[in-house]
Amino acid sequence: MGGVARATVEAEAQPRDAAATLEIYELRTYRLVNGPMKDRLDAYLRNAFIPAARRAGCGPVGIFTVAIGSESPTVHVLVPYPSIEDFVALPGRLTADPSYTTAAGPFLKVTPDAPPYTSLEVKLMRAFPHFPRLELTDASSSNKTRIFELRTYFSHSEAAGMTKIGMFDTGGEIEIFRRTGLTPVFFAQDLTGARLPSLTYLLTFPDLATRERNWRAFGSDPAWRRLISTPGLTDREITTGIDNQILSPASFSQI
Repeated sequence: MGGVARATVEAEAQPRDAAATLEIYELRTYRLVNGPMKDRLDAYLRNAFIPAARRAGCGPVGIFTVAIGSESPTVHVLVPYPSIEDFVALPGRLTADPSYTTAAGPFLKVTPDAPPYTSLEVKLMRAFPHFPRLELTDASSSNKTRIFELRTYFSHSEAAGMTKIGMFDTGGEIEIFRRTGLTPVFFAQDLTGARLPSLTYLLTFPDLATRERNWRAFGSDPAWRRLISTPGLTDREITTGIDNQILSPASFSQI
């Protein structure tokens, strides 16, 4: 059995104790309109949500605006959780946190004529078995001039989706990413979403020029060319499309 095939079987048959060690990621997507919405949202996230989420044992919390992509202005909030139970428990923990309720009051009590956002979408993801936790480099946490790239791959079937996960997780694709300068922050299987099955990952770069150079290096890498041409692993066989956004971190983002 080939390496990617083994990875697919392993991913589908993770024991409960192993699955429990994988981080859960919540991606909140706030759709806004130009005007005061973003300032209100930023104040809530900076002064109320992030401190309370950290007190509840979640985080680090990433706050990103869409720099290149559809539906701008949009703000993404990435929250890592130790477990799905922590995700479920967070709303109750926030409600029971008096510092949060005080700081969040102006945001939570807005009136219909001054809404805090136009819509909110929430996606849940589970970290890959061999990439179980978010990786935070010194540069990505301190250099706010960096950019991030959020990518989602869609597949036509559960089997195809698991094959693509295996291709990343133990099939060698993540190693090729690292070698060619595509620095990952997380890789995850989407648990919810409008176009399942899918997977999502986040990369970071110092700037757009470096991103373009490193993607070219990846695309021409001999190991990648061999992997992508392997029967059963070609894009046509296991992916139906890709969604891609370039993100800028907020000044108070922890990622």
